[in-house]
Amino acid sequence: MRHIIAIHLQNEAGALTRVAGLFSSRGYNIESLSVAATNDPIVSRLTLVTTGNDAVIAQIIHQLGKLVDVVQVEDMTQGLHHERELLLLKLRVPASQLAHLSTAISTAGGRVLADTLDHFVVELTSSEALVTRFVTEAAQFGEVLEVVRSGSLGIS
Repeated sequence: MRHIIAIHLQNEAGALTRVAGLFSSRGYNIESLSVAATNDPIVSRLTLVTTGNDAVIAQIIHQLGKLVDVVQVEDMTQGLHHERELLLLKLRVPASQLAHLSTAISTAGGRVLADTLDHFVVELTSSEALVTRFVTEAAQFGEVLEVVRSGSLGIS
């Protein structure tokens, strides 16, 4: 099962390396990872997505709690939470498909950041599933040149 885990850790050199090292040393995969400062300058928030059964996730959370730099760990998948992912998508679209792409963007709640003769850049913020679906749909209207995804972010 897919889990989104929020980790508050001390904003110190090497803290992220220790968290990533814990995953790699035990053979766990990190599907996405995002780190940023919080309103407290000495604490950063790391949001990661991983997969595993309940026993594996419990072991991951237990091991994370043992790391010196970790202040708090929360498996947000266990409760109510909001989850979003940011997508930036660069496409080359023939003129005949512009109306279709525009409809798809509007329906998905995205917006066009750039529309030059060479390419379109589209921004979309939504759930991971809807972002994936939108990339597949948009590819039907033109050539996908580049896909940039933030990975999931979540809040309880």
